[in-house]
This record gives sequence, structure tokens and C-alpha cells, in this order.
Amino acid sequence: MAALDFIVNILSTPAILVGLLALLGLCLQRKPVEDVVKGTIKTIVGFLVLSAGASFLQTGSLLAFGELFNFAFNMQGVVPNNEAVVADALQNFGTSSAIIMALGMMLNIILARFSRMPYIFLTGHHTLYMACMIAVILGGAGHLDGWMLYIAGGCLLALIMVLSPAYCQITFRKVTGTDGVALGHFGGLGYWLAGIVGKLFAKDPNKKSTEEINFPKRFIFLRDTTVSISLTMMVFFLIVVGVAVAKGLLGIVPAGTDAEAAAQLLAPHGLTVGNLGGLLNIGTETTTNWIVWALTSGMSFAGGVYIILSGVRLTIGEIVPAFKGIADKLVPGAKPALDCPVAFTYAPNAVIIGFLVSFLGGIVGLLILAGIDASLVPVALILPGVVPHFFCGATAGVFGNAEGGIKGCIAGSFAHGLLITFLPAICMPVFSALGYVGTTFSDADFSWMGILFGNTVNFIQGGALLLICVIVYLAPIVYNLVAPKKADATE
Repeated sequence: MAALDFIVNILSTPAILVGLLALLGLCLQRKPVEDVVKGTIKTIVGFLVLSAGASFLQTGSLLAFGELFNFAFNMQGVVPNNEAVVADALQNFGTSSAIIMALGMMLNIILARFSRMPYIFLTGHHTLYMACMIAVILGGAGHLDGWMLYIAGGCLLALIMVLSPAYCQITFRKVTGTDGVALGHFGGLGYWLAGIVGKLFAKDPNKKSTEEINFPKRFIFLRDTTVSISLTMMVFFLIVVGVAVAKGLLGIVPAGTDAEAAAQLLAPHGLTVGNLGGLLNIGTETTTNWIVWALTSGMSFAGGVYIILSGVRLTIGEIVPAFKGIADKLVPGAKPALDCPVAFTYAPNAVIIGFLVSFLGGIVGLLILAGIDASLVPVALILPGVVPHFFCGATAGVFGNAEGGIKGCIAGSFAHGLLITFLPAICMPVFSALGYVGTTFSDADFSWMGILFGNTVNFIQGGALLLICVIVYLAPIVYNLVAPKKADATE
């Protein structure tokens, strides 16, 4: 078990995983030792910087904004949370999840080699999350266990690891201007949808990219991404915190209350001590005026985005050349599929537009679900989670912009916001039936995989279920062998 835990830690740590791939690629190219060491370390450091930015953004601004928004506007419902199911799965299906993950990654390389989807999925934490979900769905109700569960789960995991980058690549190559890198993030269906919707505006004679927004001469400083994001988020924080304060936020916790007692007072309102920092008068912590807190939180948001973009630039600069060794020696034409922030550097303005519009789409979707619940059939009310709407919504904005400019960005990210509201609501009964009441995954690929196979296991179990999983895995390989090939694979 100690060895298994070590392997799981390696495979689920994106920085180490990508660093090992860079090391392998550089060695296969027979680069000098100094180049191998430099390329490997810079790749790992780049991913660590990217992860640090994401963590800083989440703990510093995103989660606090979401809690305050729900409190300010009296939003009630379920916030989709990937980690909730994963935490339980690792406790009750830890061995199965680990084996499925390891087997899935090996089968991913085989699929990349022998199908027409040459993508090697390198987002380790998402690979682990998907492995956990598959283990829960296939093994949670006793449909499969042992070696049958491992093989069936590994086949499904490997399939989505190439399929998700494949349908994203249709638009992602327009985002990057190259076909050498892919997107490896299980929000892929949402990004594909954003690209399809954005394409509706592709022939607009007035089409203009979000990065071509013309500012008056005195406002030219707004072309600086850090400045524009800071100002935008400061305004939003001021509005949300101002409404929350007007509704009595600052009176919930009496001055000087210790953290444990404060947590109990805040919990009924959906608020937490950690995310609100110095805004509330807790214990001996020095409080900050709510206006100052809102302004600094908005700028912290921009700081997190800046760190992420720096990490992406460093990582892409190293991993793409290093990956050439793997593409040349092991999997001809292989493309590294990387985490969604790799898209952010190509259209920073679309990132903030995509986030805000996707979040708006989540609110509209919540209102639609509330109407359905009140007048038609009972459905889960899915609150717009700020984390998925930022990371996934921002990426959807970049995709929409690549296809249809500003209008495509707005329409595509709005459609994405609706999608990641409705899909979790549809998927929720699957997890409720498995004992996970009140929680569901947030990102689109988790949802559609959960809906499809979570309902399949209700009708098919045992050897027949294993056979179906093996067949869907082998289908892309068989197709590659028997179907005529186009002269240009990128068409």
C-alpha cells in the first residue's frame, strides 16, 4: 500500500507528472545533461507557479466572492463540488481509484498511438478525479469489482482522456494558432459548446476579437490585463460586499468572537471564517473596513490571474519542445493535453468576460431550474459555483472568442454557464442513488460521463458491462484501422 500511495501521489501531482514527461522527452532526443536538467526543472517550476496562482486565487478571492454573492442575493441550493465525491471515493474506493488511474494512463498512451486522437492527457488531478468518479459509478452499487472493475474503469478513463482533448482541438488550434498542444481538462464539452455557439458569429462583418477592443486614448491603460481585471473585479466586489453589508453581514458575528464560535454563527448563512479573512471581527484579528477589503480582494483576484499566466508561459515554453521526443519516438504526432489555464494567455480579455458571462448564465440557469421545480417536476437547484465558472467559464470565453470574436465570447460563455448548471442537475440523481446526497460534479465531462454510465449500470452489470467498456475503448482503434484516412488530418 505504501508503494501504491507513492505512485498515486506521483500520478496525481501535475507538476511532477509533467516534469517526468518533459524528462522523458528530452532524454529521447538525447539532449545534453544540462539541457535535460534545465528543461525538467523549469517545466516543474512552471506548473508549480501555475498551481500557486490557482490556489491563491481560490483561497484569496474566488470562494469569498461566491459565499458573499449567495448571502447578498439570498441564493439557496447545491454548489457542485468535485472534491466532495473524490474525498469519499479515496477513502472507500482508494485502491480501485488508484489502479484505474494508473491503468487508464497506460491505456491513454496506447489509444494515442493507435487511434486518430494522439493526445496524452497531463492534468493529473483531473485524471484522479475522473478515476474516482468511475470507481464510484461502476463499483459503488456492486456492479463490478476486482479485476473487472479495474479493466472497465481503465478503459473508460483512457477513452475520455483522448476524447475530451479531441473535441476541444477543433477550436483550440484556432486559439493557439498551432496544432502542437491540446487542452486536457474535463470541462471539454462546455468548451466545445462555446466554440460551436461562437461560430454562429464567425461571418459577422463587424467581427472583432476581445483583444482588439479599442479604448479611448485616455483609457489606453485598460489594455493592460492586470489593470483591467483589477478594476472590473473591484467594482464587482464593492457591489456584492456592499449589498451583503446592507443585509447585516457585519452584525452576524459579535466583536471579539473566537474562530470556533464564529464558524457556528456563520454556517447557517453559508459563510466560512477562512474565506472572509479580516472582513469580520473574529477573535483578536484586526478587521478591515469593508470598502478597503473589497478593493484589495478585487486586486488579489488580478494578482492570482497574473501568477497563473506567468506559470503557463514558463510551462508551455518548456513542455512543447521537450514533448517532441515522445512524439518522435513513442507516439508519432503526440500532443500534450494541458490544464485549462494554458488558454488564458491567448485572450486575457476573453478570460474575464467569459467568467462574468458564464456566471450570469449560471444565475439564469438557476432561475430556470427553480421554475421547473416549482411548476413541473422536482429538480436540484444548482447554485453558480465561482470556481468552475471562473476556470471553465473563462476558458469557454476564450473558445467563443476564437470562433466569433466578442459576440462569440459572450454567447459561448453564456451557453457554457447554462450547460454546467443543467448537467449537474441531471447528474445529481445518479450520485444520490449511490449515497452522495446533496453533491455532484461541476465540470461538463464529469457530468455527461456520470449521466451516461451512471444510468447504464442500472440495466447492465457484470461481464456485459465490462464488455461494453472494452468495446467503447477499442472503437477508436478499430475505426483508425478500417476507415479511409483524409489527406490532411487537421481538416
